[in-house]
Amino acid sequence: MHFELFPLKNSIANVDGFFCDGTSAGLKKDGLDVGFVYSDTLFDVAALFTQNRFQAAPIKHFQRHNITKSNFLLANSKNANAMTGERGIQDIEWILERLTQKFDIRNPFMSSTGVIGVPLPKETIADAALSFDLMAKRADRFAQAIMTTDTFPKSIGFEVRLEDGSSFRIAGVAKGAGMINPNMATMLCFIATDAAIPSESMHPLLAKYVRTTFNAISVDGDTSTNDSLFLMANKKSGIYDEEAFAFALHKIMHHLALCIVKDGEGATKVAAFHVTGAASDKEAAIAAKALTNSLLVKTALFGEDPNWGRIASTIGASGVTCDERTLRIAFEEVVVYDRGEILFDAKREAAAHEVMKKDQFTIHCDLGIGDGSFTAYGCDLGYEYVKINAEYRT
Repeated sequence: MHFELFPLKNSIANVDGFFCDGTSAGLKKDGLDVGFVYSDTLFDVAALFTQNRFQAAPIKHFQRHNITKSNFLLANSKNANAMTGERGIQDIEWILERLTQKFDIRNPFMSSTGVIGVPLPKETIADAALSFDLMAKRADRFAQAIMTTDTFPKSIGFEVRLEDGSSFRIAGVAKGAGMINPNMATMLCFIATDAAIPSESMHPLLAKYVRTTFNAISVDGDTSTNDSLFLMANKKSGIYDEEAFAFALHKIMHHLALCIVKDGEGATKVAAFHVTGAASDKEAAIAAKALTNSLLVKTALFGEDPNWGRIASTIGASGVTCDERTLRIAFEEVVVYDRGEILFDAKREAAAHEVMKKDQFTIHCDLGIGDGSFTAYGCDLGYEYVKINAEYRT
């Protein structure tokens, strides 16, 4: 390896040329709810969005203006500005126009998360945003401002140092704890870099790595109207190495994706479903994602019950090529079913139960059909999830 990664404190705020902060506009009862990311030079931006057909107004605004370069992002929580029609887009235009009258911002765009179907409180958000100091470097406050039911802010960053001593920086901030389904899914994620990555390389890299990161996680099987992933590159370092950048980008996306699963509403544990031996990678992904979404599997995780029958049943119902004579299921190293033979005696059940007591563990499912493989990540489903979502608007 001809490069090294060093942890970057204060995440995106320590990427050269980027600034950020958060403030309280009163959208939440308590805490920060409006934030920004600003660059003192234009950045190239690439994005991936939700596959929900009812895309929120911020996504429609971004696509309508075909934004490829910008220097300012405004984000808010508590209100998704989704299912608000043309009015939702016009409200964004109104807010951003007010900000351009005070700040030197070009091609600004917006990202929102929160309750669906409520008009955006545009005056409230604009008034709060006009108080920003664009030279602030408060990544912690920005991360808090985009949180909804999250219990902790999610961020990570690296200085990537090349063999010749030159370096660039890359960092990301994300939010998400509910309405997370493997269908390009995270709620919101913003990745900033000063690497001199060619603009034409940005979208392909996002698309490549989203498959095994944000597209491989599930909390509850629901895909949000607002899911957005942005990569912003102002190129101020003048440094770029394709292999090093790709490695760091994937590491950031994978870390943030697992943070979201870990913070799943009411979740107490994270399970990786590692499916191998499928007819194809596509079929492996179908089976693995079915396991992350199965309510019976998720509640078994919560109860720490190694009910392997639920796992087998879910695979069989997923529609992939499978055969009980070639299937193998193991909780970490504890094999409970092996190609037609039931090994689930009292000793193995106790051992599998011990595995499920861990905060994180892997369930291996070898279909024994072909060479396809995929790993999807899910969490358990317990009483707290119902409580959170029964009271979400209150």
